[in-house]
Amino acid sequence: MANPIPQTPTTGDEPRRPTVADHLVDRLASWGVRHYYGYPGDGVNGVTAALQRRDDTRFVQVRHEETAGFAAAAHVKYGGGAIGAALVTSGPGALHLLNGLYDAKLDHQPVVALVGQTALTAQGGGYYQEVDLASVFSDVAGFLAQVDDPSQVRHLVDRACRTALAHRTVAVLILPSDVQDAAAVVDPPQTHGHYATSNAPSSRTTVPPEADLRAAAYVLRGKAPKLAAALATAPQPAAA
Repeated sequence: MANPIPQTPTTGDEPRRPTVADHLVDRLASWGVRHYYGYPGDGVNGVTAALQRRDDTRFVQVRHEETAGFAAAAHVKYGGGAIGAALVTSGPGALHLLNGLYDAKLDHQPVVALVGQTALTAQGGGYYQEVDLASVFSDVAGFLAQVDDPSQVRHLVDRACRTALAHRTVAVLILPSDVQDAAAVVDPPQTHGHYATSNAPSSRTTVPPEADLRAAAYVLRGKAPKLAAALATAPQPAAA
């Protein structure tokens, strides 16, 4: 990502610098995200263009944004990858996505949703299809953030993927349309007010304690009554 991306013959001879959308897709790829399920629209043109510039990612267009959420969850459920990704545009597209994301949340499937939004310069003015997406996704998302500055991309993608994996939940990144096309900041400065994060998954344990596994085994073997009797006679901790 640090080097300019060559132009195609149809867009000129000068090399182009990576955009926020290029950096976003590149950082997600470092987490293993190679498939995106969604429906294109003006609110995510920057991201869909970035996907078209790569040979190692695939955009699967669904019939309806709601299906994007279901497909992203199914991608994880049936072994497609560790993280599912959904990509939809702003306004109605974002609202349609919501039902599919609840399926992912309630089935505990790690999904990162990329949602387009009105340009930063127009927000707060009742712009065409402007919706308060932070409020809309506040309940379904275990992690929710809007990318307002190019230097945020790395740490927001890292936190979104890490949270989705560690908590097996939904993470939502809101992407204003003008920010997607801004010049990327691949390496944020090591100064106050910026974060330095990694693309390493959380070290949070995912294996239950041995005592819990033994208790579950008793139940599965049909020995729940014996387990109940054992628990009833087990020494109790002294009161504080």
